[in-house]
Amino acid sequence: MGDIVGPVLGYMGAKKQASAMESAAAQSAAAQTEAARIAAEEARFRPIGITTRFGQSQFGYDPTTGRVSSAGYEVSPELKAYQDRIMALTGQGLGFAEQAPGLYAPLQGAATGLFGLGQQYLAESPQQAAERYISQQQELLAPSRERQFAQLQNRLFQTGRGGLAVGGTGERPSGAAGLGAASPEMEAYYNALAQQDAQLAAQAMQAGQQQTAFGAGLFGTGAGLLGSYGQGLTGAYAPFTTGLGTAGSIEQLGMEPLTIGAALGGRIASPSAANALLQGGMGAARTMQGGQGFSSTGSFLSGLGRSASGYDFSNMNNPFSGLFGGGSSSPYGSADYFSTPSGFE
Repeated sequence: MGDIVGPVLGYMGAKKQASAMESAAAQSAAAQTEAARIAAEEARFRPIGITTRFGQSQFGYDPTTGRVSSAGYEVSPELKAYQDRIMALTGQGLGFAEQAPGLYAPLQGAATGLFGLGQQYLAESPQQAAERYISQQQELLAPSRERQFAQLQNRLFQTGRGGLAVGGTGERPSGAAGLGAASPEMEAYYNALAQQDAQLAAQAMQAGQQQTAFGAGLFGTGAGLLGSYGQGLTGAYAPFTTGLGTAGSIEQLGMEPLTIGAALGGRIASPSAANALLQGGMGAARTMQGGQGFSSTGSFLSGLGRSASGYDFSNMNNPFSGLFGGGSSSPYGSADYFSTPSGFE
């Protein structure tokens, strides 16, 4: 019989102990949840409404959760009036920027023309330009040279020295022809022509170099005009961007209350304090769970079941008479003490 009573009492004790542990776990979970809620409340962002000379902050809260649901600000009437006037001027500046491409369009045409002209000047090399310069200068000098030569011949003829020729030289050692014979007047004339041609040759080289430099300069001038075109378009936006920036600066003044209020709200929120509250609440919940997870009744029934497992009930009519009945052999006294098992539910 002890083999039956012992397990029954042990099961009843274990069930009572399990019920106590379940109840303690539920209470501990509720306590931990409350600790987390208190910690979250401590760490919650709580902004402060601020009003300055330039505006005021506005924070909205959810009526259900109490959390911040919206944030905004309102600039002062004076700043709003300034903004309206500045934005009107800003619109005019944008209109000027829209007209700028048409106003600066002639610069593009002039730059294109200079580029084409520069290509024409650079189409010739400096040597080709020098040759053309000499040819042009000789064509200009040819009429005057012919008149001078005719006048010299007439003077020599009138003085009877038209056939005089002196100063000729023989062949040179290199094989080149020597100097031709001529009258002193004719020699002086041709020497003057040779000196003039040498001077033209020197000037022609300079003219060729100047032409190349001038052509390159035309490209530089054209590029400068295009740069001025781009600068003009960029500068045309200056009134617009300046007005917009000024309006934005005014807006910043009006937004300062919102910034200050949000910063103060961030300082009020204390994550370290929230963590301390959370850890303290969690520790208290675990301590409470350890104390409430023990059932004295369940422990008593389990012990009673272990004692009953080794007791012999075979010589008793009542299964519990030897255990709870009268007589000196009963370790628990009279059976009336445990008259019904319902007391162990």
